[in-house]
Amino acid sequence: MLELIDVKKTFNPGTINAKKALQGVNLHLNPGDFVTIIGGNGAGKSTVMNAIAGVWPIDSGIIRIDGKEVMSLPEYKRAKYLGRVFQDPMMGTAATMEIQENLAIAARRGKHRTLRWGISSAEKKKFREQLAILNLGLEDRLTAKVGLLSGGQRQALTLLMATLNEPKLLLLDEHTAALDPKTAKKVLELTDSIIQEKKLTAMMVTHNMKDAIAHGNRLIMMHEGKIIFDVSGEEKKALTVEALLAKFSQSSGQEFASDRALLS
Repeated sequence: MLELIDVKKTFNPGTINAKKALQGVNLHLNPGDFVTIIGGNGAGKSTVMNAIAGVWPIDSGIIRIDGKEVMSLPEYKRAKYLGRVFQDPMMGTAATMEIQENLAIAARRGKHRTLRWGISSAEKKKFREQLAILNLGLEDRLTAKVGLLSGGQRQALTLLMATLNEPKLLLLDEHTAALDPKTAKKVLELTDSIIQEKKLTAMMVTHNMKDAIAHGNRLIMMHEGKIIFDVSGEEKKALTVEALLAKFSQSSGQEFASDRALLS
């Protein structure tokens, strides 16, 4: 469902501020894989996400989604293949629009637009059913402005919007980092539930090692723009934070130095 072959990206090349963000990343995701990505500051985690989403062009390499090379496609054209949830709960929704209007926009992502009434009765029924899954009471607030929702409610709504059309690949970029622990746990439970129910292929960047171990069927650790550790199945289930830190030191020759991750 996703294939990265020798993907490289350098920011500010040829200057004193040059930064090799991706140094030949190779990655293959099978349909249904749920991969968590962990790493220190500047390891390349979010850079990989942005490369897949087409936020900027890569320097070299191949990116395939569901067998199709997408390097030449701009970000808006890749949207029909991807669902994405950002770290900031404010980024995934339009605050001044109603809940049902946000969902209607998500439902039309990547589709041909026509001149007709914005939201049909059938769509409203579908939206209520989908919102009920979140168990947040939003199914009874279709006409409420999204800006009135809490951060956790907005992130849950963004997650629903990102998966409404069952994308080829779901990208979760530290999507619980801005939430309090209780709300983050709820959003992660929803994430697991939606991914399993819809049998989605997903990548989740996180700074929380416990979450990286507890969620998904595969874990990848990045360092200095490279994948240095890739584990799945029973081996992943048996991991502990201590074992993960030891594996990082063994693979990179350095101590893990992300305060944010260690303090989680």
